[in-house]
Amino acid sequence: MVINQRIYHVKGLQYIIRSASISDADELSYLRIQLDGETEYLDREPGEGYMDKAEFEKLIQRDTESKRNLFLVGVVHNRIVGFSRCEGNELKRFAHKVEFGVCVVKECWGYGIGKGFLQQSILWADDVGMKKMTLNVLETNKKAIGLYEKFGFEVEGVLKNDKLLSDGKYYNTVVMGRFA
Repeated sequence: MVINQRIYHVKGLQYIIRSASISDADELSYLRIQLDGETEYLDREPGEGYMDKAEFEKLIQRDTESKRNLFLVGVVHNRIVGFSRCEGNELKRFAHKVEFGVCVVKECWGYGIGKGFLQQSILWADDVGMKKMTLNVLETNKKAIGLYEKFGFEVEGVLKNDKLLSDGKYYNTVVMGRFA
């Protein structure tokens, strides 16, 4: 699905949140590798699950055509600095919900870009009649958990010892959900 772009001004930074377009595919392929290397909050190590330009083109096309999916990008000075996705399910028993995921380059943390992605995704989900949004977040990402709680997400469960990080320790994944 496609939404109208929105311009934000936060702490002297102007950025745009808009729907992804096919022309973003090459930049997104490189950006995802960068993002995976900047934080352990995400699921992948740099280069794991690599998606090339053609794979991103297919994903963007599918998300654009689907009423249950939303692919957004954040743009600063004509450069994509993050993206988010809401992915729904065609199965009738799960058709009422979408799963939300987000990532922003580290240099742009603290400007509310993740919050903007979340706001736009919630507005979209509510508008298209989704009754539930779900997400997974690493237990140590307290800032994200606090943001999600401010937007009505509640902890639904914890996946214990779910991720093995570079320090050799296992960490829990917090499962959160928001009902419309």
